[in-house]
Amino acid sequence: MPLLVEIMPNQKPRPLNTNVCALVYDGLCSFEFGICTEVFGLERTEFDHWYHFSVFAMDDGPLQSIGGLEFTAPRDPQTIEAADTLLIPGWRGSNEPPPDHVLELLVQAHSRGTRLLSICSGVFVLAAAGLLSGRRATTHWRYCEALAKAYPEIDVVPDVLYVDDGEILTSAGSAAGLDLCLHLVRRDWGAAIANRVAKRLVIPTHRDGGQAQFVDHLVTSEESSLSAVLDWARTHIDEPLDVDRLADRAGMSSRTLSRHFKTMTGKSPGDWVQNERVRFACDLLESSDQSIEQIATASGFSSANAFRHQFRRILGTSPNQYRSHFHISAGRRVSSRGFA
Repeated sequence: MPLLVEIMPNQKPRPLNTNVCALVYDGLCSFEFGICTEVFGLERTEFDHWYHFSVFAMDDGPLQSIGGLEFTAPRDPQTIEAADTLLIPGWRGSNEPPPDHVLELLVQAHSRGTRLLSICSGVFVLAAAGLLSGRRATTHWRYCEALAKAYPEIDVVPDVLYVDDGEILTSAGSAAGLDLCLHLVRRDWGAAIANRVAKRLVIPTHRDGGQAQFVDHLVTSEESSLSAVLDWARTHIDEPLDVDRLADRAGMSSRTLSRHFKTMTGKSPGDWVQNERVRFACDLLESSDQSIEQIATASGFSSANAFRHQFRRILGTSPNQYRSHFHISAGRRVSSRGFA
């Protein structure tokens, strides 16, 4: 006999623009839903403010999740109407059409400016609602071909962990959903808060959205050496880190290093270094009162102007604007494109 539980919304008062709602359904992908609750649904008393988490049932109950768990959940459309962010934790099949009333609610939510985030096969719900036409999106590598075939108007990106397209975000399979949710926390609250959440989850603080979903071969000794080089580079971020120096550190040719870099990170060595420099700078902007010039030097940029240029290119905002919203003493939030 299945265990019967009732999923109820968290009643804790919420600060502005942090109301997160997860859609649940019969055949729920329990791991993906667990990601949503772990990141957005737990009380985090170490922070002054956090998300308010609720759920909305797409189907009549009682519902069953994968694994046999039976549950009920609220079906109040006002839950979606009040949401600032809607989460779709997977879906029960690429060929299974979502309920029409849910698609209509999603379209209405999108028109109100609600952010939409899907994990793994949840992208098929967004696609069925017509919300991904002309957009970049991703899903689990097993479903990418099916998504592209069923919805040719979508620019399917098959070899990344997640895609942040502003108000619509999509992730690859399962664990990549953790990366995307943590990326959203970083967008909302800044790097320092995201790092603390990652530490509590015992996961890496950040994986780039452009990183490849999987490696289809055994890890070679060269790639093992490269992992050590990445760790070394992060601790020497203020120093020159050109391809030749990284290759020398890894004990391989520059061409070989570039090839393995692309496989492991989804980026060229130069792009990876710039992202790491900006990420390091974000931490300083949030936690210190150093000047822009001092932070530029500490992060390895050749000048403050070069720092500002790369910062805006990657995050879509200026260092000063980022600091005004994310500095620990400010206690405010800003949305940015993030490190996708």
